[in-house]
Amino acid sequence: MTVPVRVDFVSDVVCPWCALGATALRQAIANLAGEVAVELTFKPFELNADMPAEGEQAVTHMMRKYGRSAEEVASRNKRVIALGKAIGFQFDLEKRSHFYNTFDAHRLLLWAGAEGRQVALKHILLKAYFTDGQNPSDHETLVRLAGDAGLSTTRAREVLVTRAFAVEVRELQRFYLERGINSVPAMVLNGRQVLSGSQTVEEYEQVLRQLAQD
Repeated sequence: MTVPVRVDFVSDVVCPWCALGATALRQAIANLAGEVAVELTFKPFELNADMPAEGEQAVTHMMRKYGRSAEEVASRNKRVIALGKAIGFQFDLEKRSHFYNTFDAHRLLLWAGAEGRQVALKHILLKAYFTDGQNPSDHETLVRLAGDAGLSTTRAREVLVTRAFAVEVRELQRFYLERGINSVPAMVLNGRQVLSGSQTVEEYEQVLRQLAQD
């Protein structure tokens, strides 16, 4: 018998650890098919809510925000690339030249959830940013990626122009902040348990199995 579990994955589309976690979780869910039925929803979290439209150069941003040296940023990037390669996610951090504001991407993801295409769009956004170096704050880019996810590009453009789902994104971000989630990725399991940080495929499988048993 397949046991249902609910997973709310709180994350940002410009967070490398979120890309790693989302990729590993997808593999874990596939490995548990027929054993655990995961209802997965991606929830919004902006790492840089005050980021200007033009973004900020990636290395400069990491040095400024986290107080790292250029050498430390390079070392961290090398580790991220290796971790991605191990699970089949390609980071091209030469193409990913900037950090960008992600508020509109989160609005589009909430709409995609209502259309049943959120998971597909999330993974497309992660690849577009980290592998292809595309700008997730650019409306034309977002409309095109929505189409790649099987969504209506006409409706996607309407969502972006009208500021639809803006209130919902703000409310959800406030909800998670008030409950102590101030870094991502974080998974809320069945609305009760919180698992912080990016995990391996095997660790996600273990967590999901345990959740199903409980």
